[in-house]
Amino acid sequence: MFIQSGEWVIISRAKRRIRLRDKVFKNMRIRIIVLFVLAGLVPCLAALFGVVKFYELHAVELRTAEIQNQCTILSNQLSNYSYLTDTSSEVINANLAQLTNIYNGRVMIIDRDLKVIKDTYSLDEGKTDVSENVIRCMQGETTNQYDRRNHYIEVTSPILGAEDDEVAGVMLATVATDNIEATIQILYTHGGVVVGIILILLTVFGVFIADRMVRPIHRITGAIENVTEGYSDDVLHVDTFTETRQLSEAFNKMLGRLKILDESREEFVSNVSHELKTPMTSMKVLADSLLEMKEAPVEMYQEFMQDIAKEIDRENQIITDLLSLVKMDKTGQNLNIQTVNINELLEQILKRLRPIADKKNVEMVMESFRPVSAEIDEMKFTLAISNLVENAIKYNHDNGWVHVSLNADHKYFYIKVEDSGIGIPEEDQPHIFERFYRVDKSHSREIGGTGLGLAIARNAVIVHRGAIKVYSNEGEGTTFTVRIPLTYVAA
Repeated sequence: MFIQSGEWVIISRAKRRIRLRDKVFKNMRIRIIVLFVLAGLVPCLAALFGVVKFYELHAVELRTAEIQNQCTILSNQLSNYSYLTDTSSEVINANLAQLTNIYNGRVMIIDRDLKVIKDTYSLDEGKTDVSENVIRCMQGETTNQYDRRNHYIEVTSPILGAEDDEVAGVMLATVATDNIEATIQILYTHGGVVVGIILILLTVFGVFIADRMVRPIHRITGAIENVTEGYSDDVLHVDTFTETRQLSEAFNKMLGRLKILDESREEFVSNVSHELKTPMTSMKVLADSLLEMKEAPVEMYQEFMQDIAKEIDRENQIITDLLSLVKMDKTGQNLNIQTVNINELLEQILKRLRPIADKKNVEMVMESFRPVSAEIDEMKFTLAISNLVENAIKYNHDNGWVHVSLNADHKYFYIKVEDSGIGIPEEDQPHIFERFYRVDKSHSREIGGTGLGLAIARNAVIVHRGAIKVYSNEGEGTTFTVRIPLTYVAA
């Protein structure tokens, strides 16, 4: 499938627009400025519209009351002069004309039959008016109405009969509100100018505030980029805001952790090189010694070859442990989870290690408080417990003891491995799960350890979402406790 040049141009423009939109709308500085402007502009606009609305309602209310009062006075005069039967009264006509001129309005007099007998505009005289307000007023109810769209106020006032109190007619006055609308427009104009000035000031202050707020983040970003490029590994100290201080502290913790991991990798490579080089050096020394002895007896050759075989076994054990550790460290590793009887599995592990214990006359005892079945990877779990028990045997006194106990509750099962061995100094206990760490290097090599057993055991427990702890007193013995969920839950 090929894309033509025109289509490619369209796609390129669309991508540029998307990048520009993301750059603008996802920019923290622009968002702060917009939020700052909106926070100041919205109240100003609300205040402007509120003031104008209040003025409009108040002005209309005053004008309506004023017109209503004038209509009531004229209605009484109309009753006194019997204007409904004789519209020739010059006094009434003059008052109606004066009301019309003063308020720029229109007045109509309607009799009992809803017929317009007087219209100051002389347009609807003789016609019938059946509007709702006129009918309601004819029933004795004074009404008023403000028509915002057409800009006028309509007021009705009942005209009582001369001899009784019954409504004999209606006075309908319509007054324009052009002066109120003009004042409203002036308020909007002046208010808009004020809001515009405030908008400019808010924008200036928003840019200033946004720059001050974003500056610490830029400093942190620059420091992180310097660390990434390898120009610096300084600790961050950006305390401008609580959030930047917390971010700096989190970054410093991460940087410290990365340094520890880097140092750990370097130490691991160094230790691996040293551990693998030691057996090879020993084998080379033995082989060179044999080559230098031209007529060595067969017994010496056999002795030297046995030593070389031991060194080969030692190197093979180191490589095997390293491969096991690497498999444990792999993220997303596949676990063969199945339901296993833990009691039987522990018995098998102790049975397999009993020959090693018999060589040092170490007594091994297992205690089960209840039957336990759990979802585990049998191979990795066996590797972890085997390393713990084997360590308890190897670093024990002759005629000592190893006690393994199993217990469980509704959520976890617990394994405790206790021994009467040489113990671990308190200052070494935080490091015993590190790779190649030995409390007594010469004694460990004499026993035959690789320094990887506890690291493998810890990783095997962790992949089961469990925990392992150590309690030890030097010269008195060591206790390892393992806690693992009965049901495996994947991450």
